Amino acid sequence: ILYDLGSRRNSFGIQDYDPVVQKAIHRVQSFEQVKKVHKQSKKIGYESISHDLIFGLPFQTEDSIRNTIKKTIGLKPDRIAYYSYAHVPWIKGVGQRGFDDKDLPKENEKRYLYELGKQLFFDAGYIEIGMDHFALQSDSLYKSMKNKKLHRNFMGYTAGKTQLMIGLGMSSISDSWYAFSQNEKTIEAYTEKVNNGILPIFRGHLLTDKDLIIRKHILNLMCNLETEWNVGLNSQEKNEILNRLQEISDDGLIDVYNNKIVVKEEGRMFVRNICMAFDLRLIENEPETRIFSMTI
Repeated sequence: ILYDLGSRRNSFGIQDYDPVVQKAIHRVQSFEQVKKVHKQSKKIGYESISHDLIFGLPFQTEDSIRNTIKKTIGLKPDRIAYYSYAHVPWIKGVGQRGFDDKDLPKENEKRYLYELGKQLFFDAGYIEIGMDHFALQSDSLYKSMKNKKLHRNFMGYTAGKTQLMIGLGMSSISDSWYAFSQNEKTIEAYTEKVNNGILPIFRGHLLTDKDLIIRKHILNLMCNLETEWNVGLNSQEKNEILNRLQEISDDGLIDVYNNKIVVKEEGRMFVRNICMAFDLRLIENEPETRIFSMTI
């Protein structure tokens, strides 16, 4: 049905194939199930298929991630997203999760899993796209990157820019470029509003002119790994950002020039941290260190 309505891309949220990991994160699905749906998508005619994997999950090991990536590469999806697990219990709580903090890979182990996955993707012919994405050269995402037309939204990278993204379902986020909105985060609140003919919006934000400028800088960094200083920033804002980037610059992760900043190859894993330095609202609110550190 979706194909008949014009859909040409499929994305599968795999995360990990290891049964121990799957049980801990309550996401049990066999490789055979994914393989079947993947092949059906190809047969139907979908032009691009993406698989989402996550490193840093509880009970994840070098062997388990190697096995997951080997199986994934065997299906040869056009794109692979390799996300870092965001451990934010102070936001989500512990809920019904099947693991403790001690079951998570340590920081150095997590970094190794990232580097391991990256190399395995390279060996299989995938090209790194921005941050945490990889694609075959035949895919539109790679071609878009080469032509500097890459775009990113809440769902990841896209081959073309769109100013509208509509989120469907509980807790989903919509983006009209000039504003963000998020749907209700509980089933009860969501269904109550829908049943009463009310848009199930929980909260939103209207972007200011300065927000839009900062957004452009962040998108430039995420998509092109560079951005120009002279666009929309006054000297005070530039100095604030430079101060926050000093440690990252000292570590050799970025090159700072008079007119622009460029992310070096060694800095790809830290693009989120680099972008956070540009977030003036974040600077004003002075977030806790833990929120910053957990981007890796």
